[in-house]
Amino acid sequence: MSAVDVNAIHRRDRRVVLAGLAGVTALAWAYLMYVAWRMAAMPMPMPGMSMIMPQWQPWGAVEFVLMLSMWAVMMVAMMMPSATPMVLAFTSIHRRHVKEKDAVAPTASFVAGYAIVWSAFSLAATLAQWGLHQAALLSPMMVATSPVVGGLILIAAGAFQWSALKRVCLSKCRTPLAFLLTEWREGRRGALVMGLRHGAFCAGCCWALMALLFVGGVMNLLWVAVIAALVLAEKVAPQGLRVARIAGAGLMACGSWMLLGGNL
Repeated sequence: MSAVDVNAIHRRDRRVVLAGLAGVTALAWAYLMYVAWRMAAMPMPMPGMSMIMPQWQPWGAVEFVLMLSMWAVMMVAMMMPSATPMVLAFTSIHRRHVKEKDAVAPTASFVAGYAIVWSAFSLAATLAQWGLHQAALLSPMMVATSPVVGGLILIAAGAFQWSALKRVCLSKCRTPLAFLLTEWREGRRGALVMGLRHGAFCAGCCWALMALLFVGGVMNLLWVAVIAALVLAEKVAPQGLRVARIAGAGLMACGSWMLLGGNL
């Protein structure tokens, strides 16, 4: 196979993968916008809509599953753009390793592993939301009603931005080539394991930022987009760690202001 043919195949693989990631991300954002629209269009809670506008009554199994689904879709919408460089790098390296085989199917396994980790995080987030709901610390718009809770979340998230764990996990996310060369495993099962490991580093890097959703509103799409943009900047900007630390300092300042009685 000539170099021209190989380059053409690489470009085709990247186009297919990029189109798939863009499509999944667009669908996830479309779903979130639909849910936000339903919330805005409902001045009063209606039967069967407690998963969109939860009140103080306990959740049932249906509400829990629907809220878990919402969190999982939200994580796809927020995290897939920042994972795209890693996924594209995986596709390119896999094609070079096995030129005669399909590189898209193993890429799907890699993405599946990544999604499994964030689905597990979504379960943890749903349990956290359930706990806040049971304690009557969330508004119907899914915002923490206690300035103390909100302030502590902001301070904790800001402090984590300066932690060693944040630095290590972020370094893994910012260097796709180094991660893939040190973590490489053959086959679809190997791709799945690599996706799981990348997802673990990514969740370790970003979990505290996701907690900020309870401060700005779980379904406040502007807030969701701001956090997603911060995650993307941390991973792809030339000074990503500096971006993270500047954001952390700002979060700690805002949290301290809230604890002192200020309004954000």
